[in-house]
Amino acid sequence: MNTRVAPISAPIDDRAAAGHSAARRRAIRLGVLGFGALVLAGCKGIIPDGGTPPPSGPAPVEGPSAGELPDVDEARHRVALLVPMSGDNAAVGQSVSNAATMALLDTNTSNIRITSYDTARGAADAARRAVADGNRLILGPLLGDNVDAVKGVAKPARVPIVSFSNDSEVAGDGVYVMGQVPAQSIERTMRYAQQNGITRFGALVPSGEYGKRASDAMLATARRTGTQVAAMETYDRDNASLAAAVRRVQENGDYQAILIADGARIAVRAGPLIRDADKMAKILGTELWSGDAQIAQAPSLRGAWFSAVSDARFQRLSDSYKSRFGSAPYRVSALGYDAVLLTIRIARDWNPGDPFPVSQLDDPSGFLGLDGAFRFDDGVVQRAFEVREVTVNGMKVVSPAPTSFE
Repeated sequence: MNTRVAPISAPIDDRAAAGHSAARRRAIRLGVLGFGALVLAGCKGIIPDGGTPPPSGPAPVEGPSAGELPDVDEARHRVALLVPMSGDNAAVGQSVSNAATMALLDTNTSNIRITSYDTARGAADAARRAVADGNRLILGPLLGDNVDAVKGVAKPARVPIVSFSNDSEVAGDGVYVMGQVPAQSIERTMRYAQQNGITRFGALVPSGEYGKRASDAMLATARRTGTQVAAMETYDRDNASLAAAVRRVQENGDYQAILIADGARIAVRAGPLIRDADKMAKILGTELWSGDAQIAQAPSLRGAWFSAVSDARFQRLSDSYKSRFGSAPYRVSALGYDAVLLTIRIARDWNPGDPFPVSQLDDPSGFLGLDGAFRFDDGVVQRAFEVREVTVNGMKVVSPAPTSFE
């Protein structure tokens, strides 16, 4: 399977007093109390790994059957959650749905009604039901492949979409992409490497869409930073192809660091191949390495750098989730939690029954969620990534994620 994962808030009052209080208002819009008070607060054709599948949990709240009129609920905002609740990806969708419910409970929010719709039965049909039920905002879908189908229904109804996909190409025209965009992780790592004297890069990229995006990100970052991509080779995900690609990169020999643009399974196989011929080159990874124990257990990857969103707050979500549902959440469930926190914050200035104030999603100051600071630029999320180093004792943060976009 070609992995594509999983990929910086009230408006600022210019008349506000200057100084410390104004600076605090400008920093990040979202914040609450306690755990859910930590922060008030995708994936195209792919489901990211992460965590033991949670139990089925509570059944999704479904809207009225076809032909029924939605009940009148003038005190609450109607928000649709579009995720797979049946089929192969049901466990992931349930994890996202559970996390969305947790966000409402943790913040003691009563003025928002989240209704889940099963995209496994058809994304367009799920969107039609959501719009017919009076929902004014759609959170999801999880897969970038489903965005166009949902958009075809939502756009004529003027219902914006905050998708959990990390496919930046589906963003815009009422669609906001919230998933972690791989290109941003790669750029953060390359810039950190440059700050540490590395200006020439090699790369191993898988064939397919993720590899294309990774290679495009490396080349674009090199142009912006004045660094050089000295060698780049693609491979199929088998041992022979990977070994051949490593040999071809090493034949060039004019690099100081080599990026393995893939997940842990490939990285732990590529690491020894690289080290057999080059003991000194710095190995770099991507956001796909985050949370995978195989990386820290691989001696050949010691000293490697990669960028990802911080896991500090997610660990607290995971602990709370386990106590409620009996098993670990999928990592992508943080997007469901943060999307609800985002909705809660904007709902402060949103009158029930009115269209969702989509312009507030474009606030350049950004938002704060479980995964740190983020904002939207032309519908694509921009995230604050930290840089981690693989050590004998596990992961060490060597460059913390920025806390704002100031």
